[in-house]
Amino acid sequence: MPVIQRHLPARRLRGMLGERAGEQPAYTWLSEGIRHLVANGRVLHGTMLPSERELVAELGMSRTTVTRAYQELRERGFAEARQGSGTRIRIPGGEIGGGFEPLAVGVQETLPPGGIDLTCGAPTAPLGLASYYERALDQLPGYIGGMGYYPMGLPVLREAIAADYARRGLPTGPEQIIVTAGALSGVATAARAVLARGARVLAESPSYPNSVTSLRQHGARMTALPIGPEGSDVPGIEAALARGGIGAMLCLPDFHNPTGTLLDNEGRERWARALARNGVQGIVDETNAELWLDERPPVFPMAKFGENLITVGSASKTYWGGLRLGWIRAPRALVGAINQVRATVDLGAPVLEQLVLNLLITERAGLDGQTRAGLRKSRDWLHGALEAELPEWKIRKPGGGMSLWCNLPAPRSMAVVARARKAGLVLSPGSTFAVDDHGLDHWLRVPYALDGEHLGQALPLLVAAWKAVA
Repeated sequence: MPVIQRHLPARRLRGMLGERAGEQPAYTWLSEGIRHLVANGRVLHGTMLPSERELVAELGMSRTTVTRAYQELRERGFAEARQGSGTRIRIPGGEIGGGFEPLAVGVQETLPPGGIDLTCGAPTAPLGLASYYERALDQLPGYIGGMGYYPMGLPVLREAIAADYARRGLPTGPEQIIVTAGALSGVATAARAVLARGARVLAESPSYPNSVTSLRQHGARMTALPIGPEGSDVPGIEAALARGGIGAMLCLPDFHNPTGTLLDNEGRERWARALARNGVQGIVDETNAELWLDERPPVFPMAKFGENLITVGSASKTYWGGLRLGWIRAPRALVGAINQVRATVDLGAPVLEQLVLNLLITERAGLDGQTRAGLRKSRDWLHGALEAELPEWKIRKPGGGMSLWCNLPAPRSMAVVARARKAGLVLSPGSTFAVDDHGLDHWLRVPYALDGEHLGQALPLLVAAWKAVA
């Protein structure tokens, strides 16, 4: 897989800048254009800019104009010049590392110096995100005249989320939407509203560990139902629910984390009917619903097949984890109870982030095309590379999601993780995703959300770790 290009040719920069417009001086147009490219993630920290001579020839500007533009970038902290090595882009304050998703609530893995983190299955911010923040700031004055509390979320955002459900085939009113601080907060809030402490909750295993931990902290008694590499066992789900004693079930029909499987409409309908027939409250986690990589799947939201289902969505995987926003789509009869519980946790999400998310959902609902193409390329490369290097592993290529769920020929997942850790590669063993907190040592989750440069560095470390412990 190709390494990220760290030198920006003059012709490429000209295309990225576009045509000059307005009456601003040429040097200001050039320096502001480059600064916006950096702010929106299109030019990366450490990228070498074209030489002044190259840019003069490409743009048809004077040397004085280009020199002054580069000087302005340096003065504002967006570039640095070193004798004999030209001008490089820098992010004011430096590039900030970390920001990875902890896969156990309250626990953050420490990354070794120079290490590679393959525990996180989430994309980086899409290109152009900073411009949405700038536009949201322009809208903010309309809200700061009041107290700033919107416990159920900004009305404009709730309308946008409801309209997006309607676009996906599930009629929804804005009064059914409650904005939360991420999907995890949504799952926890919904569970507390509908479950008594000590109630049994059924969850497929493996499953997303933070949701399982959150349910346990509420006092739920978790019951595991195995899920195979091919997806949800709907007859098994029907049988488990029919045995009785289950208060709720955590459902992940959309590019299940970590297996990446997708349930079809027939399976969703059978699952929803089984929940209703047995009086079990379904909590559907749709965090990965928009992460299709090959073609948009012809499936409806699971709540279309069950009017009493609670659905939890999130901006973290579709847009950016830093937004820290999610939502609950609740049956009308449960909105009041869920909102009462929500008020005991917090009094609403930040206004600015809600304005940003409203713009994103309204203008480009779902994963943006460039991010989707990058994930598809990374998935294909990593799947092919692992099959070539480790043919003894069984790896199904998912149609979406953020990771490969690898079946090892021996129960050595924890040993692989420990060995890789010594080499600077951080992974999560299969047991992290086990609802019972043990087992699944034949399995290893390998995300492909990182860029090609880091995946290329991680592959030999992973291969070496396996060969050392197999």
